Amino acid sequence: MSLDPFPKPFSCKEKPTIEYPCSWTYKVIGMNEKDLTAAIKTVIGTDNLLITRSHTSSGGKYISLNAEIIVKDDESRLMAYQNLKNHAAVKVVL
Repeated sequence: MSLDPFPKPFSCKEKPTIEYPCSWTYKVIGMNEKDLTAAIKTVIGTDNLLITRSHTSSGGKYISLNAEIIVKDDESRLMAYQNLKNHAAVKVVL
């Protein structure tokens, strides 16, 4: 039996164990902070929402905001992600 000196990387096929309800943070990237903030509030609502500024690109074209919410289950977590991703003001959601 040989031991592999290099452990296998985490597989994306493995589903993480998440205990709900829990705090979840989305990094939301767009081109305009005001529009991005409005998009987050429209999609998620304002209850239990904390929006903080994360980063601005070196050229100033893109801004990222952290949107922290309490999610109650997988379905609500994934729905928030999908709705943010589909909003016109949002370029990327992480």
